[in-house]
Amino acid sequence: MSRIGKAPIAIPAGVTVTVDNNNVVTVKGKLGELKQAVNPDLKVAVEDNHVVLTRPSDDREHRAQHGLFRALIHNMVVGVSEGYRKEMELVGVGYRAAATGQVLELSLGYSHAIYIKLPPEVKVEAKSERNKNPLIILQSDDKQLLGQVCAKIRSLRKPEPYKGKGIKFVGEIIRRKSGKKAGAK
Repeated sequence: MSRIGKAPIAIPAGVTVTVDNNNVVTVKGKLGELKQAVNPDLKVAVEDNHVVLTRPSDDREHRAQHGLFRALIHNMVVGVSEGYRKEMELVGVGYRAAATGQVLELSLGYSHAIYIKLPPEVKVEAKSERNKNPLIILQSDDKQLLGQVCAKIRSLRKPEPYKGKGIKFVGEIIRRKSGKKAGAK
């Protein structure tokens, strides 16, 4: 069996998990409600505060989807109970971020400001302190959506390997290159 797929998902207090006839799993908690359609071949059961997924056979496709859907449901349970948070750092002279409602305004060294309208499920906060890089803090109960939003923001100015300028996650290590000095002898 799949190592990830066979592990049961513990349901914390305050979270309810329901499975309807079309194999759609609904998870409700204090932070929101999420839904995920599961492959009809897989069986999802809620047994004494645990969610258990079983697969019909050891086919390659069933094994892969067993682990996938178990991970997706686990992410939903954690999301509605605790939530997810990502912090992004803008490294570069003159790089700024400002958040007004669901609109994020970024100044990334281009000739114009970039405005990004964020989905309502994602909460955004921008911090700017003196002598520190500006931070963008994103929070959501949906891990998948949060990752997509972060990837979109990061794609606007990826960190470059020579000076390290760009948008990076807090704690991320950028592999640096030495530049022109390495080739000259």
